[in-house]
Amino acid sequence: MVKKGLLTFSSTPSIVATGVTAGPLEKKKSPFQGGFDKIYDDERCGVDTNEQAHGKLMEDAILIALSKKKKIPNDADFLLAGDLVNQMTPTNFCAATVGIPFIGLFSACATSVSSLLLSALLTEAGMSKIAVAGSSSQHNAIERQFRYPIEYGVQKADTAQWTVTAAGAAVIVPYREGNPSITKGTIGAAVDFGLTDPLNMGAAMAPAAADTLQRHFEGHGTTEDDYDLIMTGDLGKTGFEIFKTLAGNQGVKQFENFRDAGKEFYGNHPDFFSGASGAGCSAAVYFSDVYNKLKSNKYKKVLLIATGALLSPMSYQQGDTIPCIAHAVEIQMK
Repeated sequence: MVKKGLLTFSSTPSIVATGVTAGPLEKKKSPFQGGFDKIYDDERCGVDTNEQAHGKLMEDAILIALSKKKKIPNDADFLLAGDLVNQMTPTNFCAATVGIPFIGLFSACATSVSSLLLSALLTEAGMSKIAVAGSSSQHNAIERQFRYPIEYGVQKADTAQWTVTAAGAAVIVPYREGNPSITKGTIGAAVDFGLTDPLNMGAAMAPAAADTLQRHFEGHGTTEDDYDLIMTGDLGKTGFEIFKTLAGNQGVKQFENFRDAGKEFYGNHPDFFSGASGAGCSAAVYFSDVYNKLKSNKYKKVLLIATGALLSPMSYQQGDTIPCIAHAVEIQMK
């Protein structure tokens, strides 16, 4: 069966502003922290619970992104965002606070890109003048849901990844000269290779990333040489190596411009095992480091492939496998 899911944006909607928030550990350990807009002094961001902090991360990222264009939430037409907590409750509470017409999205850690693509579609269709896209994660809230409560102190394998405390938001408008613009995309197909270990997410997600990369190249007639950067979301060290092997088997000949946000998020420090994960991981890197390098013309064209593991606590506890997804967006300075 031929897989489709290819998107071409003839109007090239622009990303005119971004906002990134992060926790105290990210300030100390992430080489990307210089590009973050707001960093909190405590993991709970001054509120009562980890889940409330999760929502505040997203709320502040949205407000920061809008404020850079002298806009407020009432100026926005749509909010497209999500997270990993049950029913995306942190994002839901955030949406209730900011009051922007809201479409909640669950693509797990691939939500950073699925939200961009859907925002661009609404803009392309002429239905949105200002859309806000984003995703977020909070370490304590996510770890205790998908793995173990942090108080338990379980020993982790080298394949494990550390959920980041961060959020990223982007403001998408009709094409505006001098801004990074969304030109193409590929909607991922769910891929399930039968893996079951939530402490080895990178291996589970790598085949989905390779599938989306191949379909993007073939469907849009591009190759790895057409991009200054091809960055996956949060495969981590383990998954990134598997991804490169799979991509090489599909005909990719060089990997000099390939990077992974999760692998690099904590500077390859061994305390973080295989690297970072979480819906805020790729959002924080894409909407700070990558976006800033596009704005400064260090990058002319990038391909971002965010990856997500589509499991739930219940599916894991019942011994089910982990379906995975990867969405791709092509962003270019025009």
